[in-house]
Amino acid sequence: MAAGALPAGPAYGFGLYVHWPYCTRICPYCDFNVYAAKDRDNGALVKALRDDLVRHARWLPEHPKLGSIYFGGGTPSLMAAADLAALLEDAEKLFGIEAGAEITLEANPNDVLAGDLEGWAAAGINRLSIGIQSLDEAALAFLGRDHDVSSAREAVARAGRHFPNHSIDLIYARPGQSPAEWETELSEALALGAPHLSLYELTIAERTAFGKRAGRGELVPMPDDDQADLYELTQQVADAHGLPAYEVSNHARSVDVQSRHNLTYWRGGDWIGIGPGAHGRLTLGGQRIATHAALKPADYQASVAKTEKPEGETLSPIDNARELLALGLRPGEGFDAARIEALTGTPLLNDALETFVEQGLVLREGTRIALTPEGRLLADRIAAELSP
Repeated sequence: MAAGALPAGPAYGFGLYVHWPYCTRICPYCDFNVYAAKDRDNGALVKALRDDLVRHARWLPEHPKLGSIYFGGGTPSLMAAADLAALLEDAEKLFGIEAGAEITLEANPNDVLAGDLEGWAAAGINRLSIGIQSLDEAALAFLGRDHDVSSAREAVARAGRHFPNHSIDLIYARPGQSPAEWETELSEALALGAPHLSLYELTIAERTAFGKRAGRGELVPMPDDDQADLYELTQQVADAHGLPAYEVSNHARSVDVQSRHNLTYWRGGDWIGIGPGAHGRLTLGGQRIATHAALKPADYQASVAKTEKPEGETLSPIDNARELLALGLRPGEGFDAARIEALTGTPLLNDALETFVEQGLVLREGTRIALTPEGRLLADRIAAELSP
């Protein structure tokens, strides 16, 4: 590929992300664009989401069918099944949905227990991502969750009966958590039988409730070295249970249950982002466009009503290359470094990369590079040092 060519776009995947901004409560660690759910008529927001799909369809006259759809949040399991169905019907009419496409709904355990799972399935959902976050009662209280361990276990069991393809989220590296405690908790989670796990180290963002507590000295994050030890333990335990990592934080029993939607992000594909604060990446006229929606639900609804196309900006070749590198290093499959050279005209196969190879942090086969298990611990640093 010549310098300036665009080695990204729908050939690497085409998906739809729908952001639902409401939650029954705001968790103290959450730094997403979320708002407390109250008794309200959500009709205006659902209409804006549907109208936003129409705007994107007018803006994208040429596109493949959608290979994945992801309802995230917030807590999209609070949406009515009829609203999920309406959005999926619109997506089918406007863009087409591939046979066998992955259609994911994020859900909290209490919603799985109380929700209309048959209705979700009838609407088109075929994968659940369940935020159990912990199997320790004290940790659930610390994390501000509104369910208990028994509910988490029951929710995963119920989800599995309706959706064989389901995932559970856990948060570890909590203050004071010991390796033995985490090994026990992770082993118990793996025993629940979910074919996919997303395992995240606790991040304390400045603007969250945890961030404010940390700023006052009331909460002390786990030291980096201890977090690294727990990360390595996570890989060992998950591997032993047949769920190896296929990305820095994601584990799957087999290739067919890896998150197709997330792989679109990591591989440099295109995706439409609708909903308050949603981001997208689209290829138009040989250029990579970053879209971004208004954050507040009311502002988002007004913007969709007043403007003919989403707000966006063209990514420069350098910005595109940096994003491809940062995301492309995350999955275990790695990516072709020649894609960076195509954008920048500068080889990525340089002395800095060779140093990482010699240190056992990066694997290289021809122009394809990937992080080793040890390298995943330093993914952000490696991406920053290799960045053009």
